[in-house]
Amino acid sequence: MDFQAILKTVGILSLVSAALSVIISIAEGVLNNYGIVELDINNGKKKLQVKGGSSLLSTLASEKIFIPSACGGKATCGLCKVSVQEGAGPLLMTEEPYITPEERKQNMRLSCQIKVKTNMKLLIPEALFNIREFICELVEIEDMTYDIKRLRMKLPEGQTIDFKAGQFMQFYTKPYGKVKEEVFRAYSISSKATEKDHLELLIRLVPNGICTTYVHTVLKVGDKVRLSGPYGDFYLRGDCEELIMIAGGSGLAPIRSLVYDVIEKGLPHKMRFFFGANTLRDLYYVDEFEQIEKDYPQFKFIPCLARPEPSDNWQGVTGFVTVALQDQVDTGEGKEAYLCGSPGMLDACIKILKEKGFTDETIFYDKF
Repeated sequence: MDFQAILKTVGILSLVSAALSVIISIAEGVLNNYGIVELDINNGKKKLQVKGGSSLLSTLASEKIFIPSACGGKATCGLCKVSVQEGAGPLLMTEEPYITPEERKQNMRLSCQIKVKTNMKLLIPEALFNIREFICELVEIEDMTYDIKRLRMKLPEGQTIDFKAGQFMQFYTKPYGKVKEEVFRAYSISSKATEKDHLELLIRLVPNGICTTYVHTVLKVGDKVRLSGPYGDFYLRGDCEELIMIAGGSGLAPIRSLVYDVIEKGLPHKMRFFFGANTLRDLYYVDEFEQIEKDYPQFKFIPCLARPEPSDNWQGVTGFVTVALQDQVDTGEGKEAYLCGSPGMLDACIKILKEKGFTDETIFYDKF
């Protein structure tokens, strides 16, 4: 085959490839163009005309109806459940691990996984219509440890927020670097529930985490921050004499808010806070909790280091937080447990708590 023939062949292939690309693009436009569809919410109480093609989670958010989601729509948290009476199609494999047999009878679905393609009928808890969006100003950013930052945000002038200590907010990034789209993640509120014009979050840097990298490398004081919330069922029940609180890393956030809630309301509960970390440099808010311990005899702070360095000169509890829990909590009688941390830590702690007589009705946790 001579050189001209080769060029001709390459040219023909290029034209064919370009034509196929155009055909595919047109086909995608036609196939994904679902037009305007209707969302009927709570038996006609609210009807929305929306553009089809996006996930139910993002479609509702665009209409200022915010469904809880800790993972940003990746189908890894299972929080974004809504009851879809019509128009959802068959249950997807990505949903199956999160939908119980009882929930299937109720037509519960993960709103992040369902694409809005046709008219739908939904049942959404009325409480979610109280979820609000806030465009805040970042007024403080502080390094609490080498990988945890404290963000303090001021709500817009004249706006306030009511939340229960222990609840969380959804934090939205802006496009940055190679990240071209907005993403969001859930972070527990660490500030006092009585402080209604500011919010504080504790955010740990996750390697390659889109949202946490944005917080740790891009965000600066004075920036506008978009939040929605509050969300969550992790809050004080208090039908007991003593609260056993357990956290690790940035899981300290909701526990801090809960501790101040008990104190500011003058509640009589005893509190023991077991905080797990690896080394001394992973501990933070130590001075604050030790001062609370001095001022309020009903509160006890128990930091635990799993792998203290020789230079730490650590004199406290050594070992995982489960060691202290096993040694220092004798029974679940008259107690409630509140936990926030990694799935592995929570699973290990819950196992010990149940062995000591705690039940599903007396153990409350956030597992992000």
